[in-house]
Amino acid sequence: MLLQRNKLGSVRPPKRCRSDMDNTSTSDIVIINGNSHPDLANMVAERMGIKNGGCSVFHKSNRETIVEISDSVRGKDIYIIQTGTKDANNNIMELLIMAYACKTSSARSIVGVIPYLPYSKQCKMRKRGCIVSKLLAKMMCTSGLTHIITMDLHQKEIQGFFDIPVDNLRASPFLLQYIQESIPDYRNSVIVARNPGVAKKANSYAERLRLGLAVIHGEQKETDADEVDGRYSPPPTSSTRQRTTSVSVGVPEHIVKVKPPLTIVGDVSGRIAIMVDDLIDDVQAFVAAAEMLKEHGACKIYVLATHGLLSSDAPRLLEESPIDEIVVTNTIPHEIQKLQCHKIKTIDISILIAEAIRRIHNKESMSYLFRNVTLED
Repeated sequence: MLLQRNKLGSVRPPKRCRSDMDNTSTSDIVIINGNSHPDLANMVAERMGIKNGGCSVFHKSNRETIVEISDSVRGKDIYIIQTGTKDANNNIMELLIMAYACKTSSARSIVGVIPYLPYSKQCKMRKRGCIVSKLLAKMMCTSGLTHIITMDLHQKEIQGFFDIPVDNLRASPFLLQYIQESIPDYRNSVIVARNPGVAKKANSYAERLRLGLAVIHGEQKETDADEVDGRYSPPPTSSTRQRTTSVSVGVPEHIVKVKPPLTIVGDVSGRIAIMVDDLIDDVQAFVAAAEMLKEHGACKIYVLATHGLLSSDAPRLLEESPIDEIVVTNTIPHEIQKLQCHKIKTIDISILIAEAIRRIHNKESMSYLFRNVTLED
């Protein structure tokens, strides 16, 4: 390379042409993945027109995780595609070790692409437990991740647990498109929230599709917050109390919550019921809601969600339920579940992830991906 000297005699490199910059920008992207969802990683890499980087993740006989990166990552932008599955703990350790391996190999930036963030439902204090999502965020930041791309977090406030930027993508445009194109006579539908906690999301769908809204109120079983634990134990009696002051300060007792039986607020008779949620894992609540919708005259029942974890015997329960179709995205692999339940349909969201990676790498605005998305999503 020829070097040029300026008037002061210092050496400066020649200017690079635009084509050289474009080639360097393309070659700076490296996509690697763990064992959680290799098919999604390959689809994203194929859509971006680049080769999936060489990364081998395996476990020793004592279940320790080993990561071997065959290609050089020095000075490059690394995108680690690793989602959460039923093997959440191994998924997390694989992600942390891959990120730390890239960090110690002098990668320029390390972006974690985590379509389904494990432990996202444990984002609130429960009795004497802890907020696990906060711990997970700290571990990811410490491992070397400089950016997070995820999708439909259980609570948007989880983004505040991270000390690095977090882009929370939305799958609602894909699900809305499915309703409009794949559900016959969807104008005769009603959006259903299976509990009041999902009412905001359901209301957003109803407003965009200009459909009616129904909410199922009540529970068949106790929630975690209703279980009895030691915090409700009475104070010690005067004979056993070792204090000199009285604890009788007039604090009123908590009124016991009584869950009413399942009831539907809204009309579903003779209409198509579409239940929406962010995650389908234990399906007993969905099945119970579907049975009630059927009793109230719903002609067809659909369930739409972003993440289809479908643990344990969920495929069998869905197959035997009155639900006509379950629509989820491919943020979580569920090919085995589809073999057990023919009602499960999959929507591919790899194009959204690929576009997010392209925009972040080229330092473009991400607002286009969130256009027309309301706060209720």
